[in-house]
Amino acid sequence: MSTQAPVIVLARLLLAVLFIGAGVSKFGGLDGTAAYIGSAGLPAPSLLAPLVAAFEVLGGLALIVGWQARWAALGLAGFTVVATVLFHAFWAVPAEQAMVQQLMFMKNLAIVGGLLLIYGFGAGPVSLDARRAPQRVAVA
Repeated sequence: MSTQAPVIVLARLLLAVLFIGAGVSKFGGLDGTAAYIGSAGLPAPSLLAPLVAAFEVLGGLALIVGWQARWAALGLAGFTVVATVLFHAFWAVPAEQAMVQQLMFMKNLAIVGGLLLIYGFGAGPVSLDARRAPQRVAVA
């Protein structure tokens, strides 16, 4: 196991905590979540609210254990980009809200960057993905 393995696990955990916390929070207030989704003009907010919550929780759990981590990371990255554009459009809010929305927008882009690293490089050696990968045999 490389010395990078604990760092990769920590990175997956820190990214996952964000999504799991957000998903659990959405489940705790589905009506409010649906209203917020509806405020962006999205269709079927009452259907989208539990789906988004489940996606965040399941995607976060997949990151933690490193199961299908590349696909989980790519899905969460895509979701984050869409949510960022829809809900943190700093260019379309009053001036007194623009700075906070721009900070949220940029923070989310950084999160997308971390998720894309997982997509590009995988979950690392301490993951279910690594356990399932075929073992390479060295040929002398």
